Amino acid sequence: MKPANKILVPIDFSDQSSIALEQAAHLAKVFDAEITILKIIEEGSAFFKLFSDKQVDEVKAKLEGQLTELAEATEKAEGVKVNTMMATGKVYDKIVEVGEMLNVAFIVMGTSGGEGGGIRKKFIGSNALRVVRESSIPVITIKGKHHRRGCQNIILPLDLTKETKEKVNKAIEFAKRFGSTIRVVSVLLTNDEFIVNRLTRQLDQARKFIEKEGVECTAEIIKSSSGKESLSDVILDYAGKAKGDIIMIMTQQEEDFIEYFIGSSAQEIINHSEIPVMSIIPSRKKDTSVFTPY
Repeated sequence: MKPANKILVPIDFSDQSSIALEQAAHLAKVFDAEITILKIIEEGSAFFKLFSDKQVDEVKAKLEGQLTELAEATEKAEGVKVNTMMATGKVYDKIVEVGEMLNVAFIVMGTSGGEGGGIRKKFIGSNALRVVRESSIPVITIKGKHHRRGCQNIILPLDLTKETKEKVNKAIEFAKRFGSTIRVVSVLLTNDEFIVNRLTRQLDQARKFIEKEGVECTAEIIKSSSGKESLSDVILDYAGKAKGDIIMIMTQQEEDFIEYFIGSSAQEIINHSEIPVMSIIPSRKKDTSVFTPY
């Protein structure tokens, strides 16, 4: 089923989730989408243990009022439709469940939450990787502070083993909407001539396909300046120098396991990037080995 023009934003009333909402509003304008802000009351939290049923109902009513105020303020400031929703349960489960129920196109969430415990618990940040791991919907995580509007430069890392046409197509979709340049990049971890030649051919194939779609594209192979930086460090350094607005990464979804797997480099990029990161899980039963030309 084709995703609807909807964006889900989990909210914990922290500064970081407010920044995520702000970025989601920018995205909603470009994709002509509406936003649903979601407040989750975590199961087993002190919220239920310390209050009577009457007090819990009163606090829920107060939270609903705050959600409504936030939605109205965002609609007025940004000119986009904002819906509200509250749910009770495990945070990451509910985010994924609601995203699938609403058939949203994106989940946008901060990677750090409010200080302290109780209903201001730092649950958004601690659950971000779980959401990325378990969601079949692209997840945009935001660790950094306020970012400029628009999306001038899309950073698209490619390698020889994990990348697919799906990520390239998603980058093209974004680039056409925003008028972006796609900056395809591969990190060279060896001097093996065979691998270097394969990377070079793959980058050239990707660049030609992207340009054929009418999108401006650059492609280059980069390597660590000292030879000691990790793969994620090299990509994040490149993204900073290239003035990237979003990094698109592909995560791996293992059908043979209950839990999904995210590579260590993907986790490091999500955890440390100061610009938004879009994580895309490859569709099941598709070849995810390499990018090949159409």
